[in-house]
Amino acid sequence: MLIFFDIDGTLIGEQSHVMLESTKEAVQRARSLGHICMINTGRSGKLVGADVTGLTEFDGLAMGCGTMIVYRGETLFHRTFSEEESHRIVAGLRRHGIDACLEGSEENYWDSDERIFTASFREFKHRFDGMGYGTFEEAPGHFDKFYAYADKVEKMDAFRQEFADMLDFVDRLGGYYEIMPAGYSKASAIRYMARHLGIPMSETVAVGDSSNDIPMLTCAGVSIAMGNAAKDVKAVADYVTTDVDEDGIRNALRWLEEREGRR
Repeated sequence: MLIFFDIDGTLIGEQSHVMLESTKEAVQRARSLGHICMINTGRSGKLVGADVTGLTEFDGLAMGCGTMIVYRGETLFHRTFSEEESHRIVAGLRRHGIDACLEGSEENYWDSDERIFTASFREFKHRFDGMGYGTFEEAPGHFDKFYAYADKVEKMDAFRQEFADMLDFVDRLGGYYEIMPAGYSKASAIRYMARHLGIPMSETVAVGDSSNDIPMLTCAGVSIAMGNAAKDVKAVADYVTTDVDEDGIRNALRWLEEREGRR
């Protein structure tokens, strides 16, 4: 089977930021049984570091909500906003008073402090000071998706209406949105890899906990929600495992193995 795992809240704890030994062992057991195990994350390449990939071995990475896929060391594709698209997006964000972090495979890009509209987003930006970052002026042609914040619903509604033909939006609550090129999502990554490897969609598995996991959970042949997932995520899953920090991945893969044994 082709198994996809979210990172935050699925492979590693949201608070602990730790991957349990039981998780590492379960993933490696699945691979030893012939399953292909891939990460499928909203994180851009800049934010997928050794804190995840160095902890246990995966067959591949789908990053940035399906905008970049790497399989066994080979980059299969990488969808980056063009310079023309980038300039249009940046102008639209500024015109509608929306703050954003533009996420790329090698760098993330932030507007200058004086051009950030809200104090809360300025504070959010400075949580990443230790990582270094580029500016909006350097971003065109180099980012794949973005994370945006609007302090008023009307601002985001107007932005969404203007860019409806170009962008897809995932509501991350509290005024935050994850925004990708139209047609790209964690689900599109699963469909791409299934076609690439010649694996039927019925033999794909998705494991996640968050709102941006719903597209992949609803498109995969088998869907598993973490015990710590939101209600709307659990509602679309075939199985709900235990919390991420309560051996959730081990229990999920045990259930999957037992399910396969009954087929």
